[in-house]
Amino acid sequence: MLPTTKIAAACCVLLALSSCGNTIRGVGRDTANTVDATQNAGNRVGRAAAN
Repeated sequence: MLPTTKIAAACCVLLALSSCGNTIRGVGRDTANTVDATQNAGNRVGRAAAN
């Protein structure tokens, strides 16, 4: 394997890994937002039922 090919392959691997990391963080944020929205909706229903 040529040195240039090795460097290009290493760059591709790093790019793929960083893309996966961004996706995982994005999914975590989406999940947290969903949980927050569900809790807020539950609180609103509880307040409406109490009144």
